[in-house]
Amino acid sequence: MGTIRIHVLHCGNLNFDEAAAFHENTLHPMPYSGILRSKRHQINVPASAYLIEHPKGLILIDTGWHTDIRIDQKKYLGWLYSLSSKAYLPSGQAIHEQLHKLGYRTSDIDYLFISHLHPDHVSGLKLVKDAKKVLTSSIELRDTKKHPLLYLPFMWRDVNLETFDFENAEYDLFGDRSVVFVNTPGHTNGMASTLVQNNGKFVLLCADTGYSKKSWEEMILPGMLTNNKKAMESLKWVKQMSEKPNCIEVIANHDPNVEPHIIEF
Repeated sequence: MGTIRIHVLHCGNLNFDEAAAFHENTLHPMPYSGILRSKRHQINVPASAYLIEHPKGLILIDTGWHTDIRIDQKKYLGWLYSLSSKAYLPSGQAIHEQLHKLGYRTSDIDYLFISHLHPDHVSGLKLVKDAKKVLTSSIELRDTKKHPLLYLPFMWRDVNLETFDFENAEYDLFGDRSVVFVNTPGHTNGMASTLVQNNGKFVLLCADTGYSKKSWEEMILPGMLTNNKKAMESLKWVKQMSEKPNCIEVIANHDPNVEPHIIEF
C-alpha cells in the first residue's frame, strides 16, 4: 500500500473541570460538572479532529466545534453544557476552514466517521455534511436515546448519518485492516477508537478512552462514564497497544500536550 498521512487538527478547545478528564475520588457527587468547585480545577484542552489521506479515500474523524458557538454559546449548547464547560473556536479553526487551507472541499471527504456523538466531537458535523458517507456505530446512535442528557441530537438532525455494526468489537472500513474502528466502551457504550495501520506500523486515535497520555500510563479513567468496568478494559487495551514496538503514536482527542502535526507512514 502507498503512504498514509494523518493530519492532527485542533478544531477549537474547551475549558472544563479536570475531574471530567481524570476521575477523582471525592465526596463531591459530580466533580466533573465543575459545580461548587474552585476555578483552580479548570483545564483547557483541544477538541481534535483527524484527516486521514489514505490511498483508498479521504477520511475525517470527528469535527470539533461548529461556528455557531462563536455567536451565542449558551443558546447553541443550552444551559446544562454551558454550565459545565466553555467552548472556544478561534478564527480559522473550524473544520471546513481547515480543510480549505489544506486544499480540500468538504465534498471531497469520502468517509466522515464520528467516534461518539458527544457535542465536542459532532458539533461541526453540519459544516461537512456533504461528505460522501457519514458514519457512527449503531450502538452509539441507539444510546443517545438511553442517555439523553449526554447528547444534543440537533447536531446531526437532517444529516444522512449512517450506522455500522461492530463484528468482534471491530469494523474494518476497507476490509484490509488499514483502517479499523475498534469499540472501546466505557465513556460511552458505542465509542470507537480508530486504528490506522500501514507497512507494519500503526497509529491509534483513541477518542476519549483516555484524555491524555498520562491516562493510560497511570490508568486514570475519565470522570464521565457509562460503564466503569468496560472503561477500565478499554484503557488497558490502549495501554497495551501503546507499548507495542510498532506503535508510532497513540493520541487522545483532548490531550493538551498534543499539538497539531502530520504523521506519515
